[in-house]
Amino acid sequence: MAQTLVIEGLKPRILPINLRQSGNSDARMLISTRVRKSPWWHMSKAAGCRAYTVYNHLYHPRAYIEPEDGGLMEEYKYLTQHVSIWDVAVERQICVKGPDAADFVNLLITRDVHSLMPTMRARYVILCNQYGGIINDPVLLRVADDEFWFSISDSDVLLWAQGVNSFAGYNVDIHELDVSPVQIQGPKSVALLEKMFGPHIRDIPYYGLLHETLNGRKVTISRTGFSAEVGFELYLHDAIRYADDIWPHILEQGEEFNLRVIAPSHIRRLEAGILSYGQDMDIENNPFEVRLSWQVDLDKENFIGKDALAKIKAEGVQQRLVGLRVGGEPITWYNEDFYLVKDNDSGNDVGYVTSAFWSPNVGSNIALAVMPRSHWRRGTQVSVQLPGDGIVGAEVVRVPFFDPTKDIPNTVL
Repeated sequence: MAQTLVIEGLKPRILPINLRQSGNSDARMLISTRVRKSPWWHMSKAAGCRAYTVYNHLYHPRAYIEPEDGGLMEEYKYLTQHVSIWDVAVERQICVKGPDAADFVNLLITRDVHSLMPTMRARYVILCNQYGGIINDPVLLRVADDEFWFSISDSDVLLWAQGVNSFAGYNVDIHELDVSPVQIQGPKSVALLEKMFGPHIRDIPYYGLLHETLNGRKVTISRTGFSAEVGFELYLHDAIRYADDIWPHILEQGEEFNLRVIAPSHIRRLEAGILSYGQDMDIENNPFEVRLSWQVDLDKENFIGKDALAKIKAEGVQQRLVGLRVGGEPITWYNEDFYLVKDNDSGNDVGYVTSAFWSPNVGSNIALAVMPRSHWRRGTQVSVQLPGDGIVGAEVVRVPFFDPTKDIPNTVL
């Protein structure tokens, strides 16, 4: 049977998405020195990590609990009912430091750093290239007046930033730091952090920062996370040297709160409509296609990609990332392909799913999918080709799928 490689109605790409439905593989991932191990690697391995991916040139844990014990759905319970710790050293820290740091960062991002980011605050931001394509969607931390950390998603911001400044000539140093985060996420994360640091932890606002010491080692704390639950990230300074002083200490302190080592929950981030770079978007997507138009400030004086983005906004886009509620058996593992979406009347392929999981909060499978303008409207009925289940019904629905106003993570502690 012929494979769908290009879908009519979606924009042409320079590098097409591979839409062959080629399935999974039981091949073993090679562990070698050309892909970095995080400072937490040996401890996440000891905690029972059973599946890895590669993210930002590091091995990234993606599953711990065995399927017969509940698998990823059981990990979701620890996140949403108790507290969890994640190895997220893959969020490499790209430091921009110097007298011109704020002005240089402002050139890279699509919003105004001067008005949005006082010292000791963080923001979710995006960086675009000259064509308006998204290079990265990091959390940006302003850890000092003249120092910013890009806590990056899965692309090489270090190379981009150094390349830009080799011509722009700002008075800054740009390097990757030996700083590695763990995320501590879940409703009991506040109690755990209060036990480790004291009651002032409750004063950190959403997207606020704090410099602290844990078990004698310097950490920077941010009230952020990839979960849409109440949570924090602990960035360990000199992480390769001091990782063994921190991870076991957190596990010991967390015993009374039922702390569990798990993988970043893509079930919960999908419920919240949080995007995964390289999966839901890449460098050939612009912000208007992937629900990030709110990130683009065209009133800002200048930033890389501004002219292209102004033109794209004026002309409109022909595809968009939409939400789907999907039938079939519960999807309890990462989708191995970009599942095809079909028009119910013609049976033709009209889009493809980028992320899909069973949602306990919604009570069905949910998905993000790239769809043409003709299929954006909520309530539109389509079908999705799932492995094993074949063709199942689906409906275009609102994103985020759950807690759209972020009441949970933004709770006053």
